[in-house]
Amino acid sequence: MAEPMTMAEFWPFYLGEHRSRANRALHVVGSLGGLVWLGAAAWLSNPWLILPGLINGYAGAWIGHFLIEKNRPATFKYPLKSFLCDWRMIFYVLTGQIGKHLALLPALDATSIPADEVAPQEPVASA
Repeated sequence: MAEPMTMAEFWPFYLGEHRSRANRALHVVGSLGGLVWLGAAAWLSNPWLILPGLINGYAGAWIGHFLIEKNRPATFKYPLKSFLCDWRMIFYVLTGQIGKHLALLPALDATSIPADEVAPQEPVASA
């Protein structure tokens, strides 16, 4: 894939790399765990605690990509956009809105999305 020019173009690509619920869960746990380490580093004035935070944050995501999704993490090629989209995805997962975003992916087989993640669809009027 060529470098997307905007975040709006990158988001569907990023989300398509995170189709598995287990992978998304690993991202949420890893990233939130990383925030806990960052908070501990600030609270204790110990910058060395940032290192386990980075390991915590990336380990879960990379396990999800390499072992579950069987793809290469987008952060290797698009670090800033991936970081920003990761937090966007985490927000949608935690607020229960991820299903409607997954449903918009054109190449995603709707049967692969768990029923509780699928956003209700408007009936299509027949011609």
